[in-house]
Amino acid sequence: MEAGSCEQELLCASQEELKAAYRRLCMLYHPDKHRDPELKSQAERLFNLVHQAYEVLSDPQTRAIYDIYGRRGLEMEGWEVVERKRTAAEIREEFERLQREREERRLQQRTNPKGTISVGIDATDLFDRYDEEYEDVPGSSFPQIEINKMHISQSIEAPLTSTDTAILSGNLSTQNGNGGGSINLALRRVTSAKGWGELEFGAGDLHGPLFGLKIFRNLTPRCFITTNCALQFSSRGVRPGLTTVLARNLDKNTMGYLQWRWGIQSAMNTSIVRDTKSSHLTLAMQLGIPHSFMMVSYQHKFQDEDQTRVKGSLKVGFFGTIVEYGAERKISRHSVLGATVSVGVPQGVSLKIKLNRASQTYFFPVHLTDQLLPSAVFYATVGPLVIYFAMHRLVIKPYLRAQKERELEKQRESTASDILQKKQEAEAAVRLMQESVRRIIEAEEARMGLIVVNAWYGKFVNDNSRKNEKVKVIDVTVPLQCLVKDSKLILTEASKAGLPGFYDPCVGEEKSLKVLYQFRGVLHQVMSADNEALRIPKQSHRIDADG
Repeated sequence: MEAGSCEQELLCASQEELKAAYRRLCMLYHPDKHRDPELKSQAERLFNLVHQAYEVLSDPQTRAIYDIYGRRGLEMEGWEVVERKRTAAEIREEFERLQREREERRLQQRTNPKGTISVGIDATDLFDRYDEEYEDVPGSSFPQIEINKMHISQSIEAPLTSTDTAILSGNLSTQNGNGGGSINLALRRVTSAKGWGELEFGAGDLHGPLFGLKIFRNLTPRCFITTNCALQFSSRGVRPGLTTVLARNLDKNTMGYLQWRWGIQSAMNTSIVRDTKSSHLTLAMQLGIPHSFMMVSYQHKFQDEDQTRVKGSLKVGFFGTIVEYGAERKISRHSVLGATVSVGVPQGVSLKIKLNRASQTYFFPVHLTDQLLPSAVFYATVGPLVIYFAMHRLVIKPYLRAQKERELEKQRESTASDILQKKQEAEAAVRLMQESVRRIIEAEEARMGLIVVNAWYGKFVNDNSRKNEKVKVIDVTVPLQCLVKDSKLILTEASKAGLPGFYDPCVGEEKSLKVLYQFRGVLHQVMSADNEALRIPKQSHRIDADG
């Protein structure tokens, strides 16, 4: 359907309003009302677009499809065999069925790869060293920083049917020159809407064959249980293990967990996790062999564009005490960078750097010292901050700016012909509106009503930090005045680029509508975001004559 600029004008709450808007647009664009050959040709094209939009929106079935899914719903294959006169709920179910069929056709082509790479670094020579011991050793003036351990794991999911999934995973580890690896195959079946089961088979050069069974079940809408039993075969015999987790929703944002683990490291654990839009709190306690501990962790989520989070935790147990604090931040569309400082007794001081890139995780734990040295804590805290802000200013920000420009340029190129057509349609619509606008202004002046003095739509630059950016706006005074009825102008929550006489002057960028209007002889002004509803006149828009 080509009638993009007319759909929004016809998207009304009732059939009566739809018919009224259709009649008004037909009167505005009817070819017989224009004698000029060029205007007549433009009017014919716009009149046909209005008619196409009305045909879609006046039919109950196509209107329901469009209201729920927009144009993409109308473009979905298969509607031609759907029985007509269905309700909106039935149409929604049919659309979802067609989507499922399309997804099943692509089922064999989908995987969900996940991976982790961890590189442990020993940097204790930076803080714990006796310089006199190395005076006669060549090259000893530089601290020795070593990689003492590495771990790599990878997994992929392969859907077999709509209910069965195969998961293949493997890992390799090495520490101080010794290492090993394993490979696992899991088969998961969704048995019902309430649960699933999974069989696992594994083998490795350190632990031997592994057979496991995992079961998940929703007991009630607010409670579920997970049970995992395993048999690990080794040269010392068979080592069984069993883990059971019972979880319950305590309220909308809080979960409670009870865990019992039996086997090599038996333990009982209870925890409460509260996750809200602005914070994440975890309280946990474990009694077990060899580790028992109590832990509290808090994370604050800033509501900014970069999704910044700061966190801190305290863990006390038989192993000692550990205090951790850190932060993470989104550095690109798919990447999150985080750093955590760990200070413990007797563990010492460590810096942990983590980068999440899509479904891949890169982890770099750096052990700085075995002792509690203030200098190590200071450099572990300040060093990453200085490096991050320097990298963000010199590398990340310029890169993201260039990437955004490339994406915008690519989007402009791909939509150039469509935007040119929309611009021509808008310009034609404005020319066709001139006579109607003249009559509307005369009527509004006679009653001291609503007169649009000036109106602009597009990208405005008011921030000094963006003064180098180019302003991209179009004059929409005429098409906005044409929408005035009975001294009122009402725009719904939708992009204003779809209004008659409008087009998008800056594809992919934030847009606003700025209106200077006169009501009862007094000037008013308002600035509205692109997708924000607008209703004028309003007392709050009035320009103070004394200002």
